[in-house]
Amino acid sequence: MFAAKEDNLLIKAKRLLWDPLDPWLFYAVLAIYLMSMFLLYSADGQDIGRLQSKTLHTVLGIGLLLSIARIRPQTLARFALPLYIVGVILLLGVHFFGVTVNGSTRWLNLGIIRLQPSEIMKIGLPMTVAWFFQRYAGRLVWYHYCIAMLLIVIPGALILKQPDLGTATLIMASGLFVVFFAGLPWKALFGAIILFVVSLPLLWTYGMHDYQKVRVMTLLDPSKDPLGAGYHILQSMIAIGSGGLWGKGWLNGTQTHLDYIPEATTDFIFAVYGEEFGFIGNILLLGIYTVILGRGLYIASKAPTLYSRTLAGALTMTFFCYVFVNMGMVSGILPVVGVPLPLVSYGGTATLSIMFIIAMLMGIANQSKKSPYHS
Repeated sequence: MFAAKEDNLLIKAKRLLWDPLDPWLFYAVLAIYLMSMFLLYSADGQDIGRLQSKTLHTVLGIGLLLSIARIRPQTLARFALPLYIVGVILLLGVHFFGVTVNGSTRWLNLGIIRLQPSEIMKIGLPMTVAWFFQRYAGRLVWYHYCIAMLLIVIPGALILKQPDLGTATLIMASGLFVVFFAGLPWKALFGAIILFVVSLPLLWTYGMHDYQKVRVMTLLDPSKDPLGAGYHILQSMIAIGSGGLWGKGWLNGTQTHLDYIPEATTDFIFAVYGEEFGFIGNILLLGIYTVILGRGLYIASKAPTLYSRTLAGALTMTFFCYVFVNMGMVSGILPVVGVPLPLVSYGGTATLSIMFIIAMLMGIANQSKKSPYHS
């Protein structure tokens, strides 16, 4: 009798913990975490300090998965606008009272913690735009799209002022993906693309700082200044290229351990990975990322409501952009911007924001399972 009760408790506990988790996403995240632990240990000179912090961040992230994944997306939608407003207020706080590090004012010291409000907008912006379109579902007209663009531009402009062009671009892209998945007319889409192309000279002249212009010019010819502006790109390309097919082996990366690779534990950790695990390792990591992206788009296609569909699609494409931009800048096909590699780079706020994205995708998948339209 007692054995039967224990079995029932175990079954209930297993369901409580496991049922909200999407197996495809969970195992993909777990695989990347295990890979990142070996990689971070090597990139940080075999020091376990950041390894311990990374473990803590991941444990907190899994706690987010377990809690957020079981919440209905429509319940989370109620917090979208308040989260957006808090994010904008914190960004204003950064503008007036922010902490400056390496010439950029991106952090806000709240006493207990030092917060980067732009990370909040990774979640708050797409949630708010999706909530806005859900509110007017079935009766959208042109000015609704204009209001959505305003919601996107406000935090984007504040982040640009920090200055942080890379994060601002990606966060605004997350909102634009919602607009696209909400059914933006193709004429408006092509018109926006043409307007963007035409405005590039103005953006170059008035919208970009000198160091950002240098990064773009360096991308075109990094060898022009190999010991200055082109140093980061050249060293990361050398590291990736020297890895060859199979890599030099774990802990054997010369570019890494001779400190030629800058920001080896954060923005340029993919160069460390490419040197030590080679082309085959890169394909393996890309394969795991593809599983997450494919699963996210599948969840979006099965979502029963406009809010869930647009949010899932936008979150998945935002995840793709972060992967593409980080790998692109390290490989020398995109300008160098401060964008971490999702779930791999060291950083607590970045890790938790990505885990929050995965948790919301799981929540939308759970909603689809319970929907009467689910087959």
